[in-house]
Amino acid sequence: MAQYLKTVIAPQIPHELQTAFISATEKGNMRTMPNRSMPAAPYPTPGALLMGDAFNMRHPLTGGGMTVALSDVILLRDLLRPLRSLDNAYSLCKYFESFYTPRKPVASTINTLAGALYKVFSASSDSAREEMRQACFDYLRLGGVFSSGPISILSGLNPRPLGVVLHFFAVAVYGVGRLLIPFPSPKRLWIGARLISDASGIIFPIIKAEGITQMFFPVAVPAYYRAS
Repeated sequence: MAQYLKTVIAPQIPHELQTAFISATEKGNMRTMPNRSMPAAPYPTPGALLMGDAFNMRHPLTGGGMTVALSDVILLRDLLRPLRSLDNAYSLCKYFESFYTPRKPVASTINTLAGALYKVFSASSDSAREEMRQACFDYLRLGGVFSSGPISILSGLNPRPLGVVLHFFAVAVYGVGRLLIPFPSPKRLWIGARLISDASGIIFPIIKAEGITQMFFPVAVPAYYRAS
């Protein structure tokens, strides 16, 4: 690990920091932190309301944790605004059930994007996965909505879960098109089919874990109306 950090990583960081970085790696006191995802699972408790990573975690690849937390703060502020008293913990606990569903489109959009990108860019020698990684970069290079769309989702400015699904499969279809143009071959057709299969296998389990109804149809959940 130390050798890899010194020979591969060190040359990529600013020159002013390289000496300190190499010195730190030579000391050998390196720690790793496991990454994990945790879809929000409401557990109403009188006198407490979980927020941030204690309530909902996603892969840190996209840096979306703070975006979700700040969005939750704004929603909670709006829920607290009409209240005149916070004395009755049990009544508040029932009232705050309306917090969990309206937050879902923002949180699940960022969670799904983070989880999907992690799966796409995680180390793999699979040719279909390599094609999808390259298709992601080339898709963004197209500019216009192909660039602004994913970036707006990434930043939380467009909290629409359907947008994640559409852009994700647009990247997959774009990757297949790259393979088939100008001259498709049996091998390229096979890689293209596996690319679509991989895309489905990546995003649909994430959506299922997040909750299909809460993610795409929040108005169908009764608690939603108490927050309106």
